[in-house]
Formats: sequence, structure tokens, C-alpha cells
Amino acid sequence: MTEKMTASTANYLWSLGDVLGQGATASVYKARNKRTGEQVAVKVFNQLSYSRPYEVQMREFEMLRRLNHNNIVKLFSVEELSNKQKVLVMEYCSGGSLLSLLEEPENTFGLPETEFLIVLQCVVQGMNHLREKGVVHRDIKPGNIMRQVGEDGRSVYKLTDFGAARELDNEEKFVSIYGTEEYLHPDMYERAVLRRPQHKAYGVSVDLWSIGVTFYHAAAGSLPFTPYGGPRRNKPTMFKITKEKPVGAIAGVQKVNDGLIEWSYQLPNSCLLSKGLRCQLVPVLAGILEADQEKCWTFDQFFSATTEILQRVSVYLFSLQQATAHRLYIPHYNTAAIFCEEVASQTGVGLEQQHFLFLGHDLSLKGSMKVVNFPSTSPSQPLLLLSRTPETHAGLPFREPEMPNIPSRFDIMADYSFSKLIVGVVYQYLRIVRSLHTHRELFLHGYYSYMEKVGRECGDSLLTISMVNMRLHSCLSSEHRLHTLRQFPLQAPDSTDDSKKLRLIRENLPVYAGAIREFQTRLEHMHVELAKHSENLAEDNSIQKMEFLLEKIMAIHQQYRKDRLTGKLAYNDEQIHKFEKIHLSSHIKRVKVLFREECLQKYRDLLDTASTWSSVLREMQCRLSDFGNFSRGLMGDLEMCEERQNKFLDRVLLRVQPGQTGPGGQEATPRDKDHMVLRMQQLKEEMEIVVRELQSNNNIIESLGAVTSATMLEPDLPRPIGL
Repeated sequence: MTEKMTASTANYLWSLGDVLGQGATASVYKARNKRTGEQVAVKVFNQLSYSRPYEVQMREFEMLRRLNHNNIVKLFSVEELSNKQKVLVMEYCSGGSLLSLLEEPENTFGLPETEFLIVLQCVVQGMNHLREKGVVHRDIKPGNIMRQVGEDGRSVYKLTDFGAARELDNEEKFVSIYGTEEYLHPDMYERAVLRRPQHKAYGVSVDLWSIGVTFYHAAAGSLPFTPYGGPRRNKPTMFKITKEKPVGAIAGVQKVNDGLIEWSYQLPNSCLLSKGLRCQLVPVLAGILEADQEKCWTFDQFFSATTEILQRVSVYLFSLQQATAHRLYIPHYNTAAIFCEEVASQTGVGLEQQHFLFLGHDLSLKGSMKVVNFPSTSPSQPLLLLSRTPETHAGLPFREPEMPNIPSRFDIMADYSFSKLIVGVVYQYLRIVRSLHTHRELFLHGYYSYMEKVGRECGDSLLTISMVNMRLHSCLSSEHRLHTLRQFPLQAPDSTDDSKKLRLIRENLPVYAGAIREFQTRLEHMHVELAKHSENLAEDNSIQKMEFLLEKIMAIHQQYRKDRLTGKLAYNDEQIHKFEKIHLSSHIKRVKVLFREECLQKYRDLLDTASTWSSVLREMQCRLSDFGNFSRGLMGDLEMCEERQNKFLDRVLLRVQPGQTGPGGQEATPRDKDHMVLRMQQLKEEMEIVVRELQSNNNIIESLGAVTSATMLEPDLPRPIGL
């Protein structure tokens, strides 16, 4: 009995129950080296395979011997069974196939972006090796792409099953038919599936069509071309969809029997890929999913476009005021100027309005800076985009998944299919709940950084007031000295206007300081609000609740899977099946309530609060900017005033004009002792003012607050004063 359940060659042993895959001419098993215990995959050919011509039988052996690449399953040796049947001993891939991965419920709507990019890279590199060797595969599909999982958990995908492969140069054609019908080029489908006589030859572009269907399947979780009833049940319509596909369309679905075909030129909204990657991928799919072999992209075009995508630098970005997350793909050789243009394209925030923060600090993206030198970003640590103009929140970042209606009558197959679909839908709910949680974190971190930025601007404004005040003291001191020098013959300029304006400035500076301090007080209140939202987020257990419901639904799905394998159920088992259906309906309702009344509501509450924060912070920045412009002009005016005063003082104190006399009637010189003492006293007073102002900045700022200011958002700031 044991011998019937096992098989072996000279060096390898396997159980007939460890089937990895089965095809028309062979089966693949997981085997072990008899000496080392190393796991391998063995491909055992059946009797049907030996009815093929000998050169066809030997083709796969010879093909694999020629190929040597990390993204192609390795051939270790060719051995024989006791009956002389050939056995291929190949590399074992522990992660199964890409198809098995896509059939897992969590991938119902396609692979996550990071995993999809790995698939893209591995398939492109494997296919590039095939073309370098002049090989056409002719059966590209997710089931023939194996997944190896490394110690770091990262996937490596490898092309396998070269039974249909053959040597073919770019310009050569072939007429034999191979492949799997859902992934077949329409010209081959017409002859192989519909059995219509035709005399067409096929080129290497048929592999590109299969790659396009495979990439779409991996990105969306479903086949791109689907007639009503499915590809295997409605084959004429399947051919019609693929053959009559409009240029640029990448999908066609018939939802009603004999109904119209709905064409799509984009990946579905349920797809997990970012807008940035979709924009790069869709033109590639449109180029290789072309039924006319003459219009289809060449492999050179395909490799050029996909390699360019893979070499792009991805930058995570969170637009704070819009509440939108982005992942931008920029060529590594491009500059920050190009990046900012792409930001404007995806967000609508103009180049002049963009301001970036990273990890809470201002990030200056100079136009000539290379994108490859940007700081490393991630979904949890993106670049933060602030807009200098009002922005409207984009609303919910995700659409609620469509929940299908539960079958009303008892049907084992229908219930199993429904439960499988529901597991996939609830996984989508869970992803959205996690994403909303991440968005709330980004909101809170982002607005904390925004508040800190405005707080620094308030501090800078108060420092500017201190500097203006220091310059004002200097002007007032010089004005006082001018009054003591009226006895000199040089006529002092009329300083009446300057005196009035200096006093006006002295009266209004505290108003500015008080208004800015009101800003700081409001910022403190906003920080308190933000801390409360952070506490609420830390205590939120929506993710755990959704995971719990998913486990309950998965348990029912597993039970329905057993029921499907059992077939006809006993009475008691049938009753249990029906009770589980009631529970499934209840769980689905709880999923919707949890999502809408807890997750979405909390997110909307934060959006509302953030809208207020954004409005207040922007108003503060506008007023601080106005004050900054005014203060720079004011400082210039004070400097001019001080310069006029000093020029007159120098003329009086140094008496550089010959023939002028001092108070005693004697001719004065620059060395006159009294005048030098007076000049040094002036310099001493000026230095004391500077030192006192710099050392006592905080005291000066506090003293300026003695005058009551207006409200924070509407401070009665005086108009700029010209000197």
C-alpha cells in the first residue's frame, strides 16, 4: 500500500499526495533528496506526453538547460522512473504560484502595491532573459509563475513550465497552438478554442498579450475580459470581447446575458494600486493588450516602458489640507522642479503655493536637487504638503466596498461562492479601516507639525518686534541728543515729523506683540484639542473589532468549503448550514455598522476639527506674513531716520568744516576733547542699548504685552507708518 502512495528515482523520493500542480501531460510533486533531505519539485510526465513527437518531448529538457536566471525556475537534473519515464528535478518554490496567491480571499481585489511591483520586476526580468535567448514561452499565466519566499519574507517570482516554449526570433512566426484560453491571444483563441479554420501565423507578441492579462489579473484580482456566465461558459462572447476591444481599452465586461460590453480604460476603483502607479501601468497594458499583432507593442517597447517604471523613485506624500495620500513615481534622474510639477498635477496645489515638511521640519526642495537625493519616505512617514491657499478636504479617501446580496435559498455551491466573495469584501473593509486609522495618524502628526511651524513664525515675529524696538530706542536716543546740540551753528533738521512717527511706533508695537501672543494662546488651545484626538485614536479598537468579525466570517466560509466537498448534506448538517447562514448575515450587518457608525464617523469628526484648525492656522500665517512685510519696511524707515540723525551728529561733533568755532570762540578740530567725549558717550549709549536688548529679549517682549491687544484673529493692528 505504501509503495502505491510513493514514487522515486535514483536520487529523489516523493508522495503522490504532495501534488503541486497538474496539467494535460504531466504532474508536479514536492520531493526530497534521498541523501540530504533537500526539497525539490519533480515534474513527472504521463503516458499522453509520450504520444507527442520525440523532439517535442525533449524540447522542455533542452530549453531549461539553456536558461539560467534567478527569475526562471532552475532545472537541477533529468532522472527516470523504473519504467523509464522522464522526470524533471527542479527548484522547489515554497510560496506556491501567483495564481494560488491571487485565489487567497485577501487578494480578491488584487495584490498590494509593493507585492505587485515585485511581480512586475520579476516577470520583466525573466522575460528579458527569454528574449535574449530567443525563446517564446507561449503559456504565460499566473499558474506558471512560481513564488519563492526568502528568509526576509520578500517574494521572488520565477517563470516555469516550458513545455510549450520554443526558440523564436522577433521576426519569426509559428502556427502551432499552446496556452490557457483565458490568457490566449484572440487570434490563437479563435483557432484553439472556437475551432475555426484559419491560416494565421503567430509571433512573439502573443506572449505580450498573455503578460498583459496576467498583470491585469494581479493588479485587479480578476480577469480583464469577462463575458456573462464566465469565459469558459460563453466562449463566443469571450472571443468577441477580445477581438473587438477598442484601442486603449484594457478591460471589457458583459454583466447581462446578451447585454452590451462595458469597456474600461482604467483599472477598477477597488484596485489597491496608487494613482501614481496606475498612471504608469495603464499605458503599458493598453500597448500590449492589442488584438492586432501589427499594432501591438514590441518587446523592446515593453521592456523600455516597464524598466522605466521600475527605475522610478517612489515618494510618499500626504496633502494635509486636502486629506489625501499620494505615491508619486518620478524618474531618478529628474529634479525637484519636475517633482513639484507632478505634485501640482496630482493635487492641484500650484507650484507657488507648495510648502513641504518632513518629520516636522521645513524641507526646502531646490529646483536643481535630484529626486534620488530626497529623504526616504514611507506610508507612515511621508512628505507633508502644505498649501499657502485655502484647500478643501477631498472627502473620504476610499469608497465603501460593494456588499453582494446573500443568496435567499439553500444552495451549497452558491453559499460557498458567496462566502468566499464575502471574505474578500471584508478584507477590503479591513484594509480601509486600517487606512483610515493611518490617515488619522497622519492628520494628527501633520497638524502638530503645522502648529509648531506657525508657533515658530510667531516667535520670529516677536523677535522682529524686539529688533524694531531696539532700533526705535536708538532713534529716540539720537533724537534726544539732537535737542542738546541746538547751540552749535550747524542748523539741525526739523525733526518734528520724525518725532511724531517715532512716538506712534512706540505706542503701536505693544499692540502687535499682544496680538501675536494671542496667536500663541490659541495655538496652545489647539494643541490641547489635538492631544484629545490623539488619546481617542490610541483607544480606538475598530481594527480589532473588524478583525474579529473577519475571523467569524472566515470560519463560516471554511465550514461551507467542507460542505461543498461533502456534496449532499445530512438533515442535521443542512440545518447547521442554514443556521450559519443566519450568523453570516448578522456578521455582515455588524461589519457595515462598525464601518459607517464608528470608523467613518470618527474620521469625519477629525476632518471637521481639522478644517477649523486649517482655517485658523492659515489666517494666522496671513497676518504674520502681513506683519513681516510691514516690519521689514518699518525697519528700513527707522534705519533711514537713524542715518539722518547720525549724519547731523557727526557734522556737529567732528566739525569738519574749516573756520567753524566751538562754544569758546576757538577754531575746532576733530581732536577737540569735549566733542570726542560727547561722541564716545553717544557710542557708549548705543552699545548699551544693543547689549541690553539682546540679553533681555524675553523681558522686552513681556513688557510690550502691557498694552491690551484686540482679539486673536481680528487684532486691531495699526496701518504701516512711513517715515
